[in-house]
Amino acid sequence: MNLEEARQVISDCDREMVALFERRMAAVREVAAYKMAEGLPVLDATREAEVLARNVALLSDQTLAREYTAFQNEVMGVSRAYQHRLMGDLYVNVGEGYDIHLSPGGLASAGKYMNLNRRVLIVTDSGVPTQYANAIAVQCKKPVVATIPQGEGSKNFTNFEKLSSILVQHSFDRHDCVVAVGGGVVGDLAGFVAASYMRGIDFYNVPTTLLSQVDSSIGGKVAVDFHGMKNIIGAFKQPKMVLIDPSVLATLSRRQYVAGLAEVIKMAATHDPILFERLEREGLETPALDIIDAALRIKRGVVEEDEKETGLRRVLNFGHTVGHGIESRSGGQYMHGECVALGMLPMCAPAVRERLLALYEKVGLPTQQPYATDLIWGIMMHDKKMAGDTITYVWVDEIGSFEIRTASRGDYYNLVKEGLGR
Repeated sequence: MNLEEARQVISDCDREMVALFERRMAAVREVAAYKMAEGLPVLDATREAEVLARNVALLSDQTLAREYTAFQNEVMGVSRAYQHRLMGDLYVNVGEGYDIHLSPGGLASAGKYMNLNRRVLIVTDSGVPTQYANAIAVQCKKPVVATIPQGEGSKNFTNFEKLSSILVQHSFDRHDCVVAVGGGVVGDLAGFVAASYMRGIDFYNVPTTLLSQVDSSIGGKVAVDFHGMKNIIGAFKQPKMVLIDPSVLATLSRRQYVAGLAEVIKMAATHDPILFERLEREGLETPALDIIDAALRIKRGVVEEDEKETGLRRVLNFGHTVGHGIESRSGGQYMHGECVALGMLPMCAPAVRERLLALYEKVGLPTQQPYATDLIWGIMMHDKKMAGDTITYVWVDEIGSFEIRTASRGDYYNLVKEGLGR
């Protein structure tokens, strides 16, 4: 067969595949309709694994197994994305793409959405009710549960080494996975371990706080703290899937819930004036399911536009530079969401600040912090958004919109000092 003949064979195959593609997607539409009617999730990880293994076995030339596996994974990914579009579900189109399954009571059905038929390291912390990790473990073929101490102080290299050692001791390989069951600390640490072990194994995220459900659960940023600086060493590791069960929020304290709400306020202030107005009206009476869904749709849009934080995604840092300074200085006195709330105050126009303060009062977020700008300035200057003698920051002049600005260190210092009032 010469070159032209080979090209003709490829063209013939492509024409045949067009017809097969349309036939396949017509069937996918029927599957989506059935799943929507029955309330079933798009992803059935166990079935996908079975289909892939069965189809690979059909190859007469097994030297093509790797290429066929990649091809089949692409086909199934396209089918899932199409089902999500038809069902109006949450699908994050970055990397290989992944589903966010938002379902009250979904924890008990995790095995429908995740491939747990393998070794699974379940990472949780001492503040998370044990029944949440256990609910995942009973659905795994070979579960290993690791519990770290509660709090930001656990997001360190000591626990990174501890979890990595567990993977080695239990002979985890590239076909196994890590599942995070907890808040942002657990998700960041477990995700960083998954990103690093054997240069990357599968990672699933099951966030159990409002803050982690609306923020760190999506976007793929994983990290540990180092030398007093938050998230200074990390990676981008997109999860295979995110499972959000709002019913677990019932075990949160009011303060934890309100701290998570600060991230929702942040996203509404920069993107969604209607959501912000609803929060102003309803406050804590706004249903958690509505809050989570709205916040995730905002963040999904931003992440899909800018996966690696080179441009638009910087908007998600609204309030974070000052907030991280306050958080590090407080030594645990303030929660992350509370610090972000305080960090937003200097980064907006006076009229916006007034509305933020009124909303903080309504839901119970702090409106003042005890540190003079000089006391948090040194920590802030280690922020990743510093470039030479300038810093990039997000400014909100009107609720629902934002600007990304750059200022000298001196001008930024004056802005922070004026906004914090000290």
